[in-house]
Amino acid sequence: MHHDHDHGHVGDHGHMHGSGHTLQRGEISRRLVWVLGLTAVFTVAEVVGGVLSNSLALLADAGHMFTDVAALALSVFAMRLAKRPPTQRRTYGYARFEILAALVNGAALLLIAGLIIVEAWQRLRDPVVIDGVVMLSVATVGLLVNVVGAVLLHSHAHTNLNVRGAYLHVLGDLLGSVGAIVAGLLVLGLGWTMADPIISVVIALLILYSAWNLVREATDVLLESAPAHLDMPRIVDELGSIDGLDDVHDLHVWTLTSGFVALSGHGVIDDPNDHMRILGQIRERMSRSGIEHVTFQLELRTLYQLTDETR
Repeated sequence: MHHDHDHGHVGDHGHMHGSGHTLQRGEISRRLVWVLGLTAVFTVAEVVGGVLSNSLALLADAGHMFTDVAALALSVFAMRLAKRPPTQRRTYGYARFEILAALVNGAALLLIAGLIIVEAWQRLRDPVVIDGVVMLSVATVGLLVNVVGAVLLHSHAHTNLNVRGAYLHVLGDLLGSVGAIVAGLLVLGLGWTMADPIISVVIALLILYSAWNLVREATDVLLESAPAHLDMPRIVDELGSIDGLDDVHDLHVWTLTSGFVALSGHGVIDDPNDHMRILGQIRERMSRSGIEHVTFQLELRTLYQLTDETR
């Protein structure tokens, strides 16, 4: 709803690709490239090990790792595309492409977990011979590679959905390596081949839980839902408690991309001389809630009522 009369705006006049934000994205991008390289090299090594040992388990895990390489490559591409400046057509730039990448990665993880469960069920019904020594050797190297990858991405996984998608792929591989080591030890020590599919199912369930949360969060962003960490009733109360600001309406709070929360709204005032003070208080109070990008329109009560009457 738009009213063409006396109004004011408060906004974040800085650019969303500010120097600090750009430096952070550059660091995250470098870490993703390192993890991508490590994962790609180990995938090749796992394929060679699987062929030499005739191990179906290692070849299957190599296929899983290959999907992770694709997911990490997508994350790197999304991160670099997000650095592009806004255009007249895409006024927010490509920042939200990171959310699309997170959604794709989450969906891929759900599919991978499902395939692991199906494969595990088939192996429970028809056990296969597993070379415990080769399994332990390759899984141990894989564990080291994935630990390095997880450490590189961990610090940014809670603030960036795109990185979280890549991190969960690496974490899934790390859990897979731990499971393979445990299964290898059980196969070597007890000859219990059922350990491999049983542990695989446990790992798949953990991946399903994390992937579902990632897909849900990415979907919420794309639907422009209010961020889950914000208390909307409290924000409404905060705005309503500003002296001279009445009838707050058309209030919207959404996440454009990870770490970028925006708010827009309208409010009614009696005295046009108060608009700069009120806009300043709106920005200050929203900043305390972590909302830095604020666009707020103030409307004079007399004109607002006149417009309502003519509608």
